[in-house]
Amino acid sequence: MKPELLAPAGDLERLKFALLYGADAVYLGGQLFGLRANATNFTLDELKEGVEIAHSLNKKVYVTVNIVLHNKEIKFLIDYLKQLDEIKVDAIIVSDMTVVDLAKKYTNLEIHISTQQSTLNYEAVEYLKDLGVTRIVLGREATKEDIKIIKKVGLEVEIFIHGAMCASYSGRCVLSNYLTNRDANRGGCSQICRWDFDLLDENKNIIKGDKNFTFCSKDLSLLKHINEICDMGVNSLKIEGRMRSVYYIATVVNIYRKAIDDYYNKKYEYNSNYENILSRVANRDSTVQFFNGNYDKNCSYYNNRIEFSNQDFLGIVLNYNQNTKIATIEQRNYFKKGDIVDFFGPNNIGVSYQINDIYDENKNLIEIVRHPKQIVYLKVNLNLNKNDLMRISIDKNKNL
Repeated sequence: MKPELLAPAGDLERLKFALLYGADAVYLGGQLFGLRANATNFTLDELKEGVEIAHSLNKKVYVTVNIVLHNKEIKFLIDYLKQLDEIKVDAIIVSDMTVVDLAKKYTNLEIHISTQQSTLNYEAVEYLKDLGVTRIVLGREATKEDIKIIKKVGLEVEIFIHGAMCASYSGRCVLSNYLTNRDANRGGCSQICRWDFDLLDENKNIIKGDKNFTFCSKDLSLLKHINEICDMGVNSLKIEGRMRSVYYIATVVNIYRKAIDDYYNKKYEYNSNYENILSRVANRDSTVQFFNGNYDKNCSYYNNRIEFSNQDFLGIVLNYNQNTKIATIEQRNYFKKGDIVDFFGPNNIGVSYQINDIYDENKNLIEIVRHPKQIVYLKVNLNLNKNDLMRISIDKNKNL
């Protein structure tokens, strides 16, 4: 059975793009009890709208209820769970066993155990199965051998396949709280692991390097192992990134959708074009992390870490007239006449095109598009669709 492709959604716009670009389900946070306090997050009305959109497409919505709870929050939690049940969300993602008990007592909500629970062995999965849980989001430290054994328990298994990693066990970090009074386990992570530090020797002398010490993890990418993961029967493949942009989500979902479908259409082989496209939307290197069981120094940065601000995302196609071949574009980054760009959408991973004449909103010819969210018109002899995206060309000499 083909696994579910599960994408992050930080707001309604990103939810729509994730589903449009091939996600089977999205996970998101409400304005209470989630672990992304700095994300936009969803009001109850927005949650209801998001669920209606997903269900109209025969897709699913999972809501995070995965903070570490304090006493004062219990009375609010029960009402919130009931509201999620009324909205008909497809599952909640939880880490505190209190939420499991209360959800079972007061609602009919399906329960998924969050990666925050650090579930890494079959005995823990057996215990959670007895509680009535239907899915385990394994700790990101799980190896493929761990996954194979845990699958035998009989619960649905979800794993992360792409995105940022945490330097602590499955996000159970206390450094953020200690150094900035922002509790990572209650949604306030300040990403201490990405800071620079002085590294001291045994005499407390600073060890000088090309760059200050850090213990920042590289990102995760399991694109090379999609065939193995599908063969193992993993039920859900999860992409990290509720704080990420529409462009990031559309690109990553688009590539993994193609890779999974290639496998089930008997066309799978590792595609370096796919990897190249994924690398262009990230600002850190990626590895397979724990999957092969050989986590080592190459999985993290210790110095010489360089992160680039990605400006590949150039615009969104708001409309395309098939008769006149005029595309209406909402600008997201600087571009100009003569640039070679890619247009990509749910049905293709990218077609290169050289920009010719550009017209502003008053139909005046212009050379450069540089104003944020400026609306411009391009004549493009391609079959574009609304919500296709435009980026700097991945390969200026070749159509993908």
